[in-house]
Amino acid sequence: MSTIRICFVALLVALAAVSPVAAVADAGGEPVHSSAAVDPTTECSFPITETDDMGVDVTLEEEPETVVTLNPSAAQTMWEIGAEEKVIGTTKHAENLEGAEDRTNISTDAETIEPEIVVDLDPDLVLAPSSNFVSEETVETLRESGVTVFYFQSAESIDEVRDRTLLVGSLVGECDGAEDTVDWMDEELEIVESALEDEERPDVLYTFFGFTAGSETFIHDMIVAGGATNVAAEAGVEEYQQLSEETVIDADPEWIVLNTNSPDVPDGSAYESTTAVENDQVLVVEANLLNRPGPRVIHAVTTFAETFHPEAYADATADAVDDADNGANETDDADATAEVSDDADGATVDAEDDDGADDQSTTDGTDDDDQPGFGVAAALVAIVAVLATVGSSRYRHTRR
Repeated sequence: MSTIRICFVALLVALAAVSPVAAVADAGGEPVHSSAAVDPTTECSFPITETDDMGVDVTLEEEPETVVTLNPSAAQTMWEIGAEEKVIGTTKHAENLEGAEDRTNISTDAETIEPEIVVDLDPDLVLAPSSNFVSEETVETLRESGVTVFYFQSAESIDEVRDRTLLVGSLVGECDGAEDTVDWMDEELEIVESALEDEERPDVLYTFFGFTAGSETFIHDMIVAGGATNVAAEAGVEEYQQLSEETVIDADPEWIVLNTNSPDVPDGSAYESTTAVENDQVLVVEANLLNRPGPRVIHAVTTFAETFHPEAYADATADAVDDADNGANETDDADATAEVSDDADGATVDAEDDDGADDQSTTDGTDDDDQPGFGVAAALVAIVAVLATVGSSRYRHTRR
């Protein structure tokens, strides 16, 4: 669009009337029953009743103001959806989250959960994803003390992370934040999928403390999503098992993935003989991005794609930015054109309705031209504002 046209459109838009849009809310007083995969188009509404993974119907009469998380993945989710201010208690393993040190630590010295601390905090809601330290017995102990607890199995796939994020958002009254987070996840995954369309998948081995992640594991799902073949799964390894030297030699991975808790390639000739070690193709990933099934696992997936397919991922990212820019500009142009059309239609109607009444005055005796409104100076300000925003990008590439 030329500068002259932009100015003309901006002037007409500035002169057009703006109609407020009213939001429609559910006025019903009955609890809302919904599935774990919450409809992302549904606004948060209370009372709400959800059935947790212990088969218990958990009802929240009002939006929770205080929340305790018994697992770092739940805490991470609260931070990502913008509900961190509601969190008053976390485990010590969530201390990497910004500001988590200001919350009450509910962990014991043995790194288990201390129910008495949770009860003393008197939270409106406790989020309890399953883990080695969060058992059904722990949940029952808290419930017997009068605490409202929602228990759910930890996500075992990226799809389940998406569902858990929407679920948590609906429980704590942050549906918009949850939807934004899931949208961001989907945008990033679409870029990765686009990058992988014509790419061959390298053979990858993930190892930590002598173990590996085979099929039926969350990390396997991430490796595949990031554009690689998990050689442990190909070798028949299921869940988490110790690696034999024979498996390492037979697999001969092109890449070895480690985490920051176990950042060194294991000693031994089996590893030294691999293509990965010979070519210095070893990737160390932040453990919290691999081991915590929350929204930030997307960072691990994009790291895999960027490492294993650098050129394809860079191209796909650039294409996504261009598409977002073009889409934003087309939307702006369409909106401006629609408003100009509406303004022109309105002017035609006014001319027809006022035919033969050009000399009429307003009810207070002043001429229409003298009515206070959008003056020339204000119109010029609108033009400058439009020019300043031409070509701006609405694409969000990173997230905290």
